[in-house]
Amino acid sequence: MIPSASASKTLISLTSFGAAQVLRRGQLWFARLSQSAGADGVEVREELLRDAAGELSELAAWASEATQDGSMSVVYSCPRPLYAPDGTLALAALQHGVQASRRLGADRLKMSIGRFAAQSDGFEAIARTLAGSGVALLIENDQTADAGTMPALDRFFAQGDAAGLPLPMTFDMGNWAYQGECALQCAQRFAQRVGYIHAKGVQRLPAKWVAVPLAESALPWRATLRALPAAVPRAIEYPLIGDDLQALVQRELRILRDARAPAFFLAP
Repeated sequence: MIPSASASKTLISLTSFGAAQVLRRGQLWFARLSQSAGADGVEVREELLRDAAGELSELAAWASEATQDGSMSVVYSCPRPLYAPDGTLALAALQHGVQASRRLGADRLKMSIGRFAAQSDGFEAIARTLAGSGVALLIENDQTADAGTMPALDRFFAQGDAAGLPLPMTFDMGNWAYQGECALQCAQRFAQRVGYIHAKGVQRLPAKWVAVPLAESALPWRATLRALPAAVPRAIEYPLIGDDLQALVQRELRILRDARAPAFFLAP
């Protein structure tokens, strides 16, 4: 079940500020900047935690901050895939993600499916792990063929639904391009289960796709947003780099919020 506490909010994925800068200053510093600029919350990235252990002291600092100010919505992004290369459930990775989310005070955990295959199972174990945790698992389309195409995600969601575990989705608008998928078609296909959106523009360079601000995107980002549900949170996930970061974040938040205005009847 998708939590409703952070519905209709606009977040910043902290990877947007660049790995080098985030690792230097820490995600909490950028979270405070984002909040000061008007963001409703942030997405904390496990791969950018600075601890040697990967999380302990930095997540403790987050928990302390959350105790003082509960107004910031937090999503936890775990880079470990849900299924291992052999197609078996990576239960330890899921348990880790749920524990880290709870330690952080995040009610949403973002993971990709990894190498889920037709013979894969594990939905009962997923349900047991999530039960009573207060954490919703949202499956993201990543940039791989195994976990970032419509057929791969269709298969996973169909099997989950059949097993009685209809998981919600993190819809990354830009990632579909990396596997030649149409973001608008995918939005129309998966809209009913989307619980969180990565707002990301993309441009094609000679050798690869790259993330860019929405206003610079080669893809129909407004139409894609219109095809998605309006009441779920959306997060900026594209480079935010400039001399005046607070002004830059304010401007990009305004663009994303304007896109949601009634005149567009946009969806997160």
